[in-house]
Amino acid sequence: MKLLVKKLREDAALPFYATSGASGLDLFCVDDVVVIRPFERVLVSTGIAIELPEGYEAQIRPRSGLALKKGVTVLNSPGTIDHDYRGEIKVILINLSDKEVIIEKGERIAQMVIVPVLKVEVVEAKELSNTQRQDGGFGSTGMK
Repeated sequence: MKLLVKKLREDAALPFYATSGASGLDLFCVDDVVVIRPFERVLVSTGIAIELPEGYEAQIRPRSGLALKKGVTVLNSPGTIDHDYRGEIKVILINLSDKEVIIEKGERIAQMVIVPVLKVEVVEAKELSNTQRQDGGFGSTGMK
């Protein structure tokens, strides 16, 4: 399967798999410098747009190294890029650390995973089937 990528800026980097076993394509910051103050969120440009095959979406996910080393993650993780979206891919980053973080041009800021999408028919129901769990949520199955 091919992913069509359009550079919206000449200096934009094409996404790529960092290793042969990687699930996500690395996305790069195209801005010269992005400063993220503690607990601040910013919208970071990648300078690219994509064309996904019908039946697929792109999920924008955090990079573990950025989260561990700088305390920065993708706020709406995973972010969803629908197959019919043709605009620039931008990433919402949040700094969860107590220090100012600087993201430089060319730095890897997120990863993009291409996954199939299943469409369902929505049917209104008066009742739902019983399960062992029922409506238990938010830790109802235990913490250990």
